[in-house]
Amino acid sequence: MPRSSPLAPLLTRRALNRALLDRQLLLRRRRMTPLAAIERLVAMQSQIPQAPHYGLWSRLEGFRTEALDKLLTSRQAVRGTMIRCTLHLASARDCQALRPLLEPQMQRMAFSNAGKSIADIDPAALRAAGRAALADGPLTAVQLGERLQSLWPRHDATALARAIPLLEPLVQVPPRGLWRGSGQATLTTVADWLGEAVDPAATAEALVLRYLAGYGPASVADMQAWSGLTRLSAAFETLRPQLKTFVDEHGVELFDLPRAPRPDADTPAPVRFLPELDCALLAHADRARILDDSHRKAIYTKNGILPPTLLIDGFVAGTWKLEMAREQATLTLSPFAKPAKPDMRALEEEGAQLLAFAAAHCATHSIRFAQ
Repeated sequence: MPRSSPLAPLLTRRALNRALLDRQLLLRRRRMTPLAAIERLVAMQSQIPQAPHYGLWSRLEGFRTEALDKLLTSRQAVRGTMIRCTLHLASARDCQALRPLLEPQMQRMAFSNAGKSIADIDPAALRAAGRAALADGPLTAVQLGERLQSLWPRHDATALARAIPLLEPLVQVPPRGLWRGSGQATLTTVADWLGEAVDPAATAEALVLRYLAGYGPASVADMQAWSGLTRLSAAFETLRPQLKTFVDEHGVELFDLPRAPRPDADTPAPVRFLPELDCALLAHADRARILDDSHRKAIYTKNGILPPTLLIDGFVAGTWKLEMAREQATLTLSPFAKPAKPDMRALEEEGAQLLAFAAAHCATHSIRFAQ
């Protein structure tokens, strides 16, 4: 790993934690529009359609689900395949800016793993066929696969359909992704949905600055883990004269924006509930700044879905689950260890607010601690 100059200031694990919480809007809820918050984070993972609603609720004062729904229906925000070739929520302009930078990675991913079964198909021909299939309107993945299989009958329809979002910029259209939305994911092209597919002016250096604003201080390896991109050292070196450098407890060089907030390590951190796959937990190669190594196995599952987590003193301290059945909503908290009494009260207070936000339609709310 790159090593910093011995003169670079040291940032402890707790200092990095508080910096991350501040950048992630988790030290205190902010008065900020949902669109501004989404852009602050660059993108929010959205494989679980309603996860961004919970993520924004934990970060913003007075957040209402309708606010994000309106961004999606008005096409100011979109859900599509972006960072790490996974489904993310981003502003329309960031979706267009990110794609050119992620394109090489996506092209490779389209024909790797399950995509190996279609490796004999010309990528340009498959992309053109996918675009043509969607020209008449949005399609589900099954419908898209069926149309593509009519052209390549010896190939698996699912593999054909899965390759298209990696070859051609696509978005999932509402109602999928709305708070009360349901049904199968329906796809259309970014060009048709937004009027223009990509922003040709996007640069790796600009993305580095955006990443540091939302997730710094961070190493080159951290950003590569977050983005899925490689060979970012050159972009960091180009920016080095305008960045501030630090060193972590292991001697790894960290970069940051000079004027970015870096709160004192002893700054109080409130209890917070984070949704599945929250971006704060997936943004670094070294995630010790928010998740102790001893808890990694309890969090990272075999299927790759990160469960909803709860933060105590800024660090992942357990998981939570919200279940709704008819008129009853139950929030189950599963801390890794028995919380101190003040933390227990804080969990109950924050949990009650979460129930009021997510289950206002239920007549009865309850909070239980798993044994």
